[in-house]
Amino acid sequence: MNLIKSTGTFGFYTIISRLLGYIRDILIAIFLGTGLLADAFFVAFRIPNTFRRLFSEGTFNAAFVPSYTSEMNKGKKSANDFANNIFNLLFLGLLILTIVVQIFMPGFVSIIAPGFVDDLEKMDLAISLTRITFPFLLFISLASFFSAILNSHNKFAAASAAPILLNVILIIVLLFSKALGDELVYYLSYGVSLAGFLQLIFLYYFVKRFFSFKFKLASDEKVKFFFRKLLPSIFSSGVTQINILVGTIIASFQASAVSYLYYADRIYQINLAIAGIAIGVVILPQLSRFIDSKNKEKISLIQNKALELSLFLSIPATIALVIASEEIISALFGYGNFNKESVNNSSLSLFYFALGLPAFALIKVFSSFLFANHNTKIPFYISLISVLLNILISIYYFNKIGFIIIPIATSISSWFNAVVLFIYLKNNNLFYFQNNFFLNFFKIIFASILMGLFFNFLLNFFENQLSFYHTFKSIYLILSVLFALFFYIFICYFIKAFKISDIKINY
Repeated sequence: MNLIKSTGTFGFYTIISRLLGYIRDILIAIFLGTGLLADAFFVAFRIPNTFRRLFSEGTFNAAFVPSYTSEMNKGKKSANDFANNIFNLLFLGLLILTIVVQIFMPGFVSIIAPGFVDDLEKMDLAISLTRITFPFLLFISLASFFSAILNSHNKFAAASAAPILLNVILIIVLLFSKALGDELVYYLSYGVSLAGFLQLIFLYYFVKRFFSFKFKLASDEKVKFFFRKLLPSIFSSGVTQINILVGTIIASFQASAVSYLYYADRIYQINLAIAGIAIGVVILPQLSRFIDSKNKEKISLIQNKALELSLFLSIPATIALVIASEEIISALFGYGNFNKESVNNSSLSLFYFALGLPAFALIKVFSSFLFANHNTKIPFYISLISVLLNILISIYYFNKIGFIIIPIATSISSWFNAVVLFIYLKNNNLFYFQNNFFLNFFKIIFASILMGLFFNFLLNFFENQLSFYHTFKSIYLILSVLFALFFYIFICYFIKAFKISDIKINY
């Protein structure tokens, strides 16, 4: 496996998906803005989409890949029997969950968006839309199972490309927004569930060469061990998404706050998808194999290169987002019903989310080190404390400073999570730095600072073109970002923070 090439493959399709997601979101911003319809749809979409991120962005992998890899070492039949048992029990459990939630949907939405309870119109709409979108959870969770099998065989393209279907379908629906009027949110919700079903079919086409399905309910110690790992891994690997979901619940008490947080979340997730999620997904199968074979040299090499690559991607992104949060939100979403106030509030959210971006990425990477050792409990306990810290900070300060405490609390709790994970890894000799790591780290910091200064110069140079009312502001933002990106890569290459030989290394 080549870390950079595999991450690049995963990252390429993920970026395509996120870019299409941006087009989707800008259309939603234009036609729905940040009002009642938008808040209700975002709550209905947030629930299944959070589960999508929890299951498909490395979390299901965390429990499944190490166990499945161990079974692959015993033979194809052993691996298929194990996967078949997991699939059948997973399908049955998810089907029951979907039916139960559909029956008790009013109570479920009241828990997810308690701030909607006093607004009957918004509450009724959110309940109706969530009923429509919730089957997406069943489809996408099973699709994530197929993705985990493909990832275990170092096949990352199809799994990372599947989410593109969701954005394509929603964009098609949005193109008919004028004809649909207020019914648009219902068609969008149906589109969500349809996309989940299509992703399931799409991934089955690729996975059938590695997995043959047979309906048979069976359980043994290996299956029980997997499900004991699954819940902790969902919580720990998906802690960033859980924190955001907690934030959505609290934000529902303030008008339009759910929408402000949603748009900010969409921006920094683009980088997190590569700097954290892609790297965590890519390294897990190979790292699990080397841990099984006790190859300490390879384990250390993969861990250091994964951490280095994560910092290489997340640190400059953080600086750029902090410097240009307002210009980014304005250029990407500041059209139609998305007014100046919406830009100001969403950009403030993005600023504070950006401060936690390296932590979000480090959590994914550090957790993968533990997951590869079949350890999901420690990340779970640390994540639990992190979420409780997030809730306490958010609730205590919400009445004083409003929704903006949510991204602040999310970043604080995420840094706590990342630091404690690192301390645990070091204290238990599960990770150690190689000799050249710190030199490369300081080179990355130096290059990132220079990039930030250059990017700030570009923003000042294009100040008028990037103003809220300028028609082509998005073009000038894209140009500024591209110039800053090429400048960063050039500096990294010049000071050898990045070397061409790194692309050729196999692990």
